[in-house]
Amino acid sequence: MNKGFIASLAIVLASVAFSVQAQSLPKPKEFYFDEDRSAAPIVVVSGVEGEALVDQLVKARERGRRIVEATAQLAHVAINDGRVDLGKQLYQQALASTQNGGTVWRSISWNYGWDLYRLGEYGPAVQQWAPLVTTVGGPSWVPPTLALGLWSEGRKAEAVEWYGAAVRTEPTQWTDPANFARMLPAWSEAERAKLAEVHAAWLANPPRWP
Repeated sequence: MNKGFIASLAIVLASVAFSVQAQSLPKPKEFYFDEDRSAAPIVVVSGVEGEALVDQLVKARERGRRIVEATAQLAHVAINDGRVDLGKQLYQQALASTQNGGTVWRSISWNYGWDLYRLGEYGPAVQQWAPLVTTVGGPSWVPPTLALGLWSEGRKAEAVEWYGAAVRTEPTQWTDPANFARMLPAWSEAERAKLAEVHAAWLANPPRWP
């Protein structure tokens, strides 16, 4: 990542104060059918990589072109480049610059949660996803994602409860891990294998509803 990128962000980041508040998870409800279009990667610039990508994202910020989204994409790039602290700062700045509960805020939170999860920070990932559980009715991504995050964090009983919500919602889909590759194409094989562990625990002792 080039020095110009670091310099262009130093003043902005130095002026922003961040606070992280723990969010508690509600109990799973019966069904999660709702589509959540904010649960998708944030892409302001595509078709380039490395320094060219960084340069274009910095220019997008400078020109006022989707500043918050460009900051979030920069955060993702920084984390993937190994600059974890910088990436977290950028994500926090992006979250602080948008309205809580809005579409962009939800998208940033969803993406930040996944980047934290893939850093092995399972608890913080779950905390990042927690505020999104009730923002769009019953988002369909929530049960399997929280099942994965909670299981990875060691909160296995809760993970099974959330997996149960996925099964109640789409029983023909979630009762067979053979469907995971088709249903979760953006997940890694390791993530799908871990969700299969949750499925096995659910199969051994399905939680009752309610």
